[in-house]
Amino acid sequence: MASSFLDRKKAILDMLTENSGISVSMLAQRLRVSVVTIRTDLTTLEEEGFIIRTHGGAMPAFHPQILERIRQNKENKAAIAKAAAEKIQDGETVIISAGTTTALIAKYLLGKRNIHIVTNNTLLLTYARTNPQLRVTLVGGEFRPSEEGLVGPLAIQSLDQVFVSKAFIGVDGVSVKQGFTAHLVESADLVRKMAQQAEQVYAICDSGKFGKSGFARILPFDGVNGLITDAKLSIEFEADLREAGVKIYKAEL
Repeated sequence: MASSFLDRKKAILDMLTENSGISVSMLAQRLRVSVVTIRTDLTTLEEEGFIIRTHGGAMPAFHPQILERIRQNKENKAAIAKAAAEKIQDGETVIISAGTTTALIAKYLLGKRNIHIVTNNTLLLTYARTNPQLRVTLVGGEFRPSEEGLVGPLAIQSLDQVFVSKAFIGVDGVSVKQGFTAHLVESADLVRKMAQQAEQVYAICDSGKFGKSGFARILPFDGVNGLITDAKLSIEFEADLREAGVKIYKAEL
């Protein structure tokens, strides 16, 4: 029995991902709670942006890969995003790439004024739409649900029109040999272009991505000015990054 909402939340999302046609009554039966409790849970999940309510049930609002990534390392991701947001000053124009951690940066910009974000990150809109002090420019391109991002030649071409003070780039892997990497060539090409259009570049990732290499290289270590990560960064990687001239910012939980 999933006794707490957090337990039920994961179970509900798992069941909806497997079968979006599952009914409220079936969810209640499987989780051994009342229909009223499930309806309340679904309302909360809808308010949090995880699901879309349908007649008699619900369906996930995001691709299964995105849902899984949102659920992973939530506390670390929030701390990293908050540390990144602290580097953005009133009146700045910044680039933020696609990613579940980078999307959270917009959430922590509340209280700052006149911020212009250029992004391919559609997940970021979940947090930006309620903040009137944020102006968001979406780059053009092809929408990729598994990335919650826009990619392709049109996205790259549109970046030629902008130059910003800071870029915050999400990465899928980090290794000494390959540097910062992405799983997809299209994503790597776009993020590399984002870095080229900024005075300062900050890589954003949790320590769990270190020692892992994506398929496509984005940038070498010395291609970024700073890395924002969590406190679990290994001594070995920290030494390699510092040797490459990268400033390391460890987010506090």
